[in-house]
Amino acid sequence: MDEIMTKTIKSSEESLRNILYLSYDGMTDPLGQSQVLPYLSGLSKEGFAIFLISFEKKAAYLLHKAAIQAICDDAGITWLPQSYSKRPPLLSTIYDVMRMYFVAQKLHKKHNFLLVHARSYISALIGIKLKQKYGLKFLFDMRGFWADERVEGGIWRLENPIYKVIYSYFKKKEVTFIRTADHIISLTENGKKEIEKWEIGATDKLPITVIPCCVNTDLFNPDNISEAAKQALRNRLSFSNETFVLGYVGSIGTWYMLSEMLDYFQRFKQQQKNATFLFVTGDDTAPIERLVEQKGIHLNDIQCVSCSHIEVPLHISIFNASLFFIRPSYSKKASSPTKQGEIMAMGIPLLCNAGIGDTDFLVKKYAAGAIIPEFTHQAYLDNLSFYENFSATRSKQGAHDYFQLADGIQKYNQIYHSLVAKK
Repeated sequence: MDEIMTKTIKSSEESLRNILYLSYDGMTDPLGQSQVLPYLSGLSKEGFAIFLISFEKKAAYLLHKAAIQAICDDAGITWLPQSYSKRPPLLSTIYDVMRMYFVAQKLHKKHNFLLVHARSYISALIGIKLKQKYGLKFLFDMRGFWADERVEGGIWRLENPIYKVIYSYFKKKEVTFIRTADHIISLTENGKKEIEKWEIGATDKLPITVIPCCVNTDLFNPDNISEAAKQALRNRLSFSNETFVLGYVGSIGTWYMLSEMLDYFQRFKQQQKNATFLFVTGDDTAPIERLVEQKGIHLNDIQCVSCSHIEVPLHISIFNASLFFIRPSYSKKASSPTKQGEIMAMGIPLLCNAGIGDTDFLVKKYAAGAIIPEFTHQAYLDNLSFYENFSATRSKQGAHDYFQLADGIQKYNQIYHSLVAKK
């Protein structure tokens, strides 16, 4: 009898550590590699058994599945990748949601989860079902105002009655997620303040924690990159030591204002004759090349390269400054650009526009570069001499203060412990 009781207690204690993580984003995509796996690896080291369901795009999966599986195996994460369905639109997403629910239920019956961590709105559809049916604690990791992003980004056009219905559905679900969640993650203080203005109908103060898109400051550390490595990269890209590298890193689609960034570069090039614009992106570069040609920019002044996530710090290290413009809108109050923490951690001057999450506040607080208030030639000309507002030391300190991955992991760790303890 004592042996049976001991086994029962041990099994119960182990189940307290079993966490189900749901992501409609793929781990073989750059976002999964930078904004999911590092957190889960850290939480696994804290003693949690992470079961990860993600949806993978075919090309990226075939290319990176071995590397991602190795990361998960090393961290003790049980990864259950599902194939992402692209067509037909809408119906394919419904099909994926049904599959996510089926796999999640099957896993829960075997591992008896007490907590489901749902990343963004699609995953939250399943997270809330598991809470309602099985009593799991539900952590809603918002990742921004997703439904409004789809509309403002031109993905859902409300003149189409189908998208109007979908938008209305998710805005109602958004309120339900927030009202029902046992805890909520916002990427920004600005987003948190906005949520707290909403008429949610909750009787108690909403349990919201701000965790921005964090950065591994051990990886994004300029002290770890030798001058020889930087020189070798400059040589490979045919940059002389006199070349001024204005850099951009990451995706160029939907929200990133490529035309305006090229306009800024044209103004900058007039002052800095030896400037070149380096795009470090895994996206198709044809749109960049077409727009460069349309604007009359010399193709020799633009370079586009692709690299793995682990090589991004080396590429940033040869930037003399980094630029990104994001289309400002209501939904961007809740946006935390991953690249901001990476650039600040590397001690590179950052040039960006106003009105995006907590970006303005952090750039000004830590003298990380310049905020360009509007997309006009005069505003560009007024912000060409950005070094006078820049401190590499303070910028790197800002990355450690605000974007430190270890801090983000500890915040999640505290939330996990709190919710499991309550259960």
